[in-house]
Amino acid sequence: MSTSPHLNQRQQDLLDWVLREGFVSVEALASRFGVTHQTIRRDINQLADLRLIRRYHGGAGMPSSVENAAYAARQVLFHEGKQRIGTLVAQHIPDNASLLINLGTTTEEVAKALGHHRGLSVITNNLNVAAAMCGNTECEVIIAGGVVRARDRGVTGEATIDFIRQFKVDFGIIGISGIEADGTLRDFDYREVRVAEAIIAQSRRVYLVADHSKFGRHALVRLGHIAQVSALFTDQPIPEGMAAVFREAGTEVHVA
Repeated sequence: MSTSPHLNQRQQDLLDWVLREGFVSVEALASRFGVTHQTIRRDINQLADLRLIRRYHGGAGMPSSVENAAYAARQVLFHEGKQRIGTLVAQHIPDNASLLINLGTTTEEVAKALGHHRGLSVITNNLNVAAAMCGNTECEVIIAGGVVRARDRGVTGEATIDFIRQFKVDFGIIGISGIEADGTLRDFDYREVRVAEAIIAQSRRVYLVADHSKFGRHALVRLGHIAQVSALFTDQPIPEGMAAVFREAGTEVHVA
């Protein structure tokens, strides 16, 4: 597998369709995109190798609820939408604010978009966020202690949680792996979830950043509920069936 995968437009659309429907047959996909079954099977194999979908006999379905996509794949997946989300979040962060930022490719885009802010104090357990922001001499970047994961440069563990609990910040910016129809927030790694729980508890306002593929996506570990989130920033309108859940929770929705 390439460390820097690039999906063509058909593969992006195929992935969107599978995530939306849960399962789609090879025959339906070939008909939809006007290509051969062999071409669709190659697409499915590539997306399955990146852990974005699962191969099944005769088609493709939702990925496993116990394993997230490879980090290199997530870096390029819906990248333009994540950039728009990052830019929009940055517009809602004033100068001289304090922030906690956790793991995720979308939170990393937020960090990049904050590059011209002044007077920020940023606490993070994401070394990619720290690297993106440390070049701004107008900002202070504080890295949480803990164990560094090689696959995504995330810092997790009890030491990370204890460190975060020392702070109370204006904004907590968190990513997520899945938002269920009832507003339940889910992720794949319980260690990440415990850090995210600490960030929520230590933030006056919580901003959740999630591209459209996270709606209805299944993941193993419960993080919390959308009612704990002040505002969601996403790249497409939320599914119609979930709108009432967000209204009842009092969570603002901002579409980039």
